[in-house]
Amino acid sequence: MRLITTIAAFCTAAGVAVADPAFWKYEWPNTDFETTSLESWVEIISGGPPRDGIPALDDPAFVPVAQKQGLSPREPVITLQIEGEVPRAYPIRYLTWHEIVNDEVGGIPVAVTFCPLCNSGITFDRRTAAGVLSFGVSGKLRNSDMIMYDRETESWWQQATGEGIVGALTGTELDTLPTWMEGWQVFVARNPDGLVMAEPDYPRSYGQNPYVRYDSSDRPFLYSGENPPHDIPPLVRVVRVGDAAWPLPRLAEAGALTENGITLSWSSGQASALDTARIGEGRNVGNVRVRDAAGNDLAHDVMFAFAFHAFWPDGDWMLGDR
Repeated sequence: MRLITTIAAFCTAAGVAVADPAFWKYEWPNTDFETTSLESWVEIISGGPPRDGIPALDDPAFVPVAQKQGLSPREPVITLQIEGEVPRAYPIRYLTWHEIVNDEVGGIPVAVTFCPLCNSGITFDRRTAAGVLSFGVSGKLRNSDMIMYDRETESWWQQATGEGIVGALTGTELDTLPTWMEGWQVFVARNPDGLVMAEPDYPRSYGQNPYVRYDSSDRPFLYSGENPPHDIPPLVRVVRVGDAAWPLPRLAEAGALTENGITLSWSSGQASALDTARIGEGRNVGNVRVRDAAGNDLAHDVMFAFAFHAFWPDGDWMLGDR
């Protein structure tokens, strides 16, 4: 875990600075620190990189699937399908290094996000009552999850929940769009005329995983909260739908589950982005789809169990007969 080691060294040297408003005011002069839903500022720490040290992307370019080269068959992408629009794939090889992509599809401004430390890939509608927002990476973490910020008010947002937690827009909740992660070849087979995000013009090691073997670790990085209940390992993936979570191993064994009025399905063919040095060579974690009774795709997240427990401590663990 080379990048993690580097970040850890940075945090040690910096004393893992706690987000005390007096300390952060210089970096965030326009943030309203008087308004927050946090119980304590101790909940927030520096993840190492400064504000925009992980550069979010705006208005990305796309190329036809048939012209895209260099992606491995099982390499994960986030798929966005909006009715009437050509389906789009956002490769995790880019989101690993940028974490947020501000885009617009079919007139809908979206933020496609990925937090590697929580394996959380969520797409938000950027329209709010305060206007259309654009998002950047704050460099701060809470429960090991990325804290985003909007450039318009410089409020802080929790990526896992899509909720404003510091600043003028505290309490505002972003709408989540039904997107999902799947292997590149799975996307191509279903969408031969689809579009895929082009490689950004940044000096990054795209395709490399800077968090080697992270999802085989005993403990999450920069996380001091409780482990999940029911003896579930903290870095086991779970499928979160609302405030309920299905352990991925249970779903993979069953192939499909219909519970809580929804159907979850699993199929082979997606590599873990947090396993081997090359993202496309990671072990098979499979593809997940979540649909309602009418067959419509539902918003969901495939995140680590510790993150679900941290942000939904009273959530439902869908364990079947266990």
